[in-house]
Amino acid sequence: MNCKQQFSWSDECEPHKLRTKKILSQHPEIRELIGRNPYTFLIILLCVALQSTIAYFLRDSYWWLVFVLAYFVGAFADHTLFVCIHESSHNLIFKKRGLNTVAGFIANLPLIFASYSSFKKYHLKHHAFQGIEALDADMPSYWEAKLVGNSTIKKALWLLFYPIAQASRLTRMNKEVKLFDKEMLLNWLLQIIYVGAVYYFCGWKGIVFQLGSFFFSVGLHPLGARWVQEHFLTDGEQETKSYYGPLNVVNLNVGFHNEHHDFPSVPWHNLPKIKKIANEHYDCLASHTSYTKLLFKFLFCRELSVFSRMARSNKGKSVTKVAAAIEVSA
Repeated sequence: MNCKQQFSWSDECEPHKLRTKKILSQHPEIRELIGRNPYTFLIILLCVALQSTIAYFLRDSYWWLVFVLAYFVGAFADHTLFVCIHESSHNLIFKKRGLNTVAGFIANLPLIFASYSSFKKYHLKHHAFQGIEALDADMPSYWEAKLVGNSTIKKALWLLFYPIAQASRLTRMNKEVKLFDKEMLLNWLLQIIYVGAVYYFCGWKGIVFQLGSFFFSVGLHPLGARWVQEHFLTDGEQETKSYYGPLNVVNLNVGFHNEHHDFPSVPWHNLPKIKKIANEHYDCLASHTSYTKLLFKFLFCRELSVFSRMARSNKGKSVTKVAAAIEVSA
């Protein structure tokens, strides 16, 4: 079977703000779920402490144990930290923007590379311009999808090195987003200090443990299937799908992805409540319940590839419709 060589294309704006308008007209009580969750900061501190402690105790251990713990423990802690960075980017931890930035910087520490500052800038664009390549860093480039094709090995490598693939997309947004600024420099400075401390106290095994945890947490791991779950066309033309499985405990409910895109101002602990209140709008949508099953489906199904995404180029139309929906639902 030949691999699909093009993205699917839509002339409509992203679907979420229009659904938000409809849901709020029927369930205005959902507005009460908007807010912040300062307890997320405690989760950040716990995960940072866990990753740092494991790195310290691995300094004189076997190399095989370094990778085993990175895959089965570190990946989960780092994935939780990524979600905390996500919450910070939406200012869903504290009321003050500066405190959310501090939380994001701290959550970033065990992830080795400075990613909080850039993620915050590009992720908010993703919500407004879903599927528009020039503005959505979550949207793969044509050359990226073409390079990977439908080869199981290439798809596995693409997932394994997903952070590199995503970073390669940022240059196309230079005209819209200023990447390098004081916050980015501070982000890198803090990472350099932290990595230096890990090397001093934990040696190379501590560094490798945290690098492994980082790449496994978003790559070739059941948790990495989250990137396929969120916006890949794995079942028809529905471009956003939620995950209702046990790993939402680690994901801090970010698996409720339709709910999050519909109501990005609702913190993670309230996302299941959105589905419960407006269940008639979500029960009819396709969803996933197993990241492991989805991971193997993506890797071995030749009908699925990086081209299995919905793309759109009508920026003006998207902006107009989304703005109209926001105005009505505000």
